[in-house]
Parts: sequence; structure tokens; C-alpha cells
Amino acid sequence: MAPEQENTEPTRATGYHGGDASAVISVEEVTRQAQAIAVGATPEQISGLANNAPFVTIDSLKAGYGKMEILHDFNLQVARNQSLCLIGPNGAGKSTVLHSIFGFTNIFSGNISVGEGDDKNDITRLSSSDKLRRAGIAYILQDKSVFPAMTVEENLWMGGYLMDKPAEAKEEAEKIFAKYSRLAERRTQRAGILSGGERRLLEISRALIMKPDVLLVDEPSIGLEPRFIDMVFEILADLQHSEGKTIIMVEQNAKKGLEFADIGYVLVSGEIAIAGTGDELLENPAVGRLFLGG
Repeated sequence: MAPEQENTEPTRATGYHGGDASAVISVEEVTRQAQAIAVGATPEQISGLANNAPFVTIDSLKAGYGKMEILHDFNLQVARNQSLCLIGPNGAGKSTVLHSIFGFTNIFSGNISVGEGDDKNDITRLSSSDKLRRAGIAYILQDKSVFPAMTVEENLWMGGYLMDKPAEAKEEAEKIFAKYSRLAERRTQRAGILSGGERRLLEISRALIMKPDVLLVDEPSIGLEPRFIDMVFEILADLQHSEGKTIIMVEQNAKKGLEFADIGYVLVSGEIAIAGTGDELLENPAVGRLFLGG
């Protein structure tokens, strides 16, 4: 997998998804301005945001692709049933955080663990399959990860590819259909004909077949109409608050992501520039100017 590529296309001065802009500036300029407002995050602050009871922990992680280091002594803590949204300019390392947790990067140093107290397990070197099967971590990819020629039902069954028996995946699929009538009505239809919102629901639902504790969600709103964006975030909120999932998200629509999340990190050049609750970042004038459209 190639490293995150720097986008040289111009972007609105007010950042992502919202507000009017009278000027257009490059991603490099957004990064420069974000570095100028960076205050960093102390270990005590990161721990406090996770209620001093982390369930997912990244400690002094250096990671990247090939020999290229993208994350530099990166730290992260999220409590059980909490949600974290990562925002920042293109190339900041946001998706690399998700990739590192799930096993898609080279880890040069540091560690990643999941669990609490005596049940805390170092998962740094586990394969992606073992992270899903043994550590309960599922990755929900960006758009277009469904199998369009397969039916909705078959797509769900694919979510259980690591289960010992196909019947187990089918049993979990039935629970999904019972929960989401929108998918149940289309269970025998090919996934390729679904609307954008329905595809995203299917992608999320397929990740639930293995009954994960942690959901890594990459750009849930990308390519969706506003009505479907609201639907997707309502589904994620239900998974967090009703089913106790821990959610770590990358979201280009910074306003929507921070409105959803308990915690927010602003990343710049592979490091945390600002950390706070979602509400604190929404109210931060500098964050608003660069990323929230105001």
C-alpha cells in the first residue's frame, strides 16, 4: 500500500465542508497554518480525555509505509464505548492511524494495545485477521468496498469469512436483517444497485458480523448526499451508545465528525496538533477557521 499522498490541489481557506470562502489556499498552506496553531497534547490530557480508563491505546508509535515514517511518536487513548474523530489536512496521517491499528503499515517502534487492566493485550504485531478475530477490531473502509455482483445477503456472509462455520455468519446476518429493515428488503438484490446510503449501511453491517468491540471507520460521509450522511451518523451513534462499540473515525467533514465524537484530535504532519472533546474543538476559533468553515 502506498503512503498517503500529499494533495497539491487548492482547497477552500475555511477548510472542509461548510461556510463561504473568499480565498482559495493550497493544502500546504492549510498545513502551515495548522502547524502555527498547534499546541500539542500531553500524556495527561490524552489520558484524561479517555476518562483515565483507555480501552484502545497507542504509545509512542512510529509507523509508515516502506521506509517512510508518517506517524512520529504518536499517542492515542480511547475508552470503551467512546468515539474519537481524527481531522486535519490531507497527508496529516489520519488514515495511517487506522491502518496502523489494523495492521496495514510498518511499525518502526512503539506499541498498540486493546483492553483494560489485566485484560490489556499488545496487538502491535498481530496480523489484520488476528486483530479482527482475537482483538475484536473491525475496519470499515471508504466507499466502494461492497461486492457489487453479490447479493446483499452474500455481502453480509463475507463479513464472517474468519468464522469457523458458515452457519455462524448466516446467523449473525439474520440479526442484521432484523435490525435494519432497509437491508432486509434488499437481501436478494445485487449490492451494485443499492443507493450510496444503502451501500454504506451494508459496509457497516458487514463489519458487525464478527461482533467487534472496536470499529475503525474511514470517511463514513464521503460521496454521500446530506440525508444519507445523517442516516450513517445515526447508525454509528446507535452502535456506540446502544451496543457499546468503541469508534475511531477519520472524517473529512470535520464539523459532522466532531459533532458526533466524544473526543477530537487535529493531526498535522503525523503528530497531534490539538486534542480536546468534540465540543471544545467545535468551539475553537482556530480549528473553526481552518476546518469548520468559519
